[in-house]
Amino acid sequence: MKTKALIFAALASALVCSPTVMNARQSQDSVAEAARKAQAEKKTAPKPKMVIDNDNLGSVTGIVNVVGQETAPAADQAKPAAADTTKTEAEKPVVKDEAYWRKQFTDLNKKLADDSKELDILQREYNLKQQQYYSDPNTAMKEQFDRKDLTDTKQNIDDKTAAVAKDKQDISDQEDALRQAGGDPGWARQP
Repeated sequence: MKTKALIFAALASALVCSPTVMNARQSQDSVAEAARKAQAEKKTAPKPKMVIDNDNLGSVTGIVNVVGQETAPAADQAKPAAADTTKTEAEKPVVKDEAYWRKQFTDLNKKLADDSKELDILQREYNLKQQQYYSDPNTAMKEQFDRKDLTDTKQNIDDKTAAVAKDKQDISDQEDALRQAGGDPGWARQP
């Protein structure tokens, strides 16, 4: 039995002390050390910029800037730009192109549509109030509408009618200005 135990001990010591086992332990240590170094470098490395492509476009929230960096103007271009900054917004000439005219007419037509809608609502309310108003004082006391409410609503209708007429006149004046500026009459139409 002693010989078997001795052979077993010799084989075990040869196996434990073999160069492959020693190299395996060293490689495990070196892999762990490499992982620690990689973690340390990852913490100190600058964060990479996000690249937006079709795969992650839906997950992007907020404002997306223009691609690329803004270049500094050349020395000759910097001087005229500095001269322009001294002018106020009122002094700068307004470029009256197709986009300008379409925006003007869109704003005027929206204002006209809003005022017309309010006028229509006021007229409907006035008609309902007239139907519910009784001229008989005994019956009128029971109702919630009195003559003052009707006259106030009528005054609101008159004011809104004047606003609609002014909106139409503003559109007409803007069309005249467009003709005088030599613009295309189609710019006044809504798309």
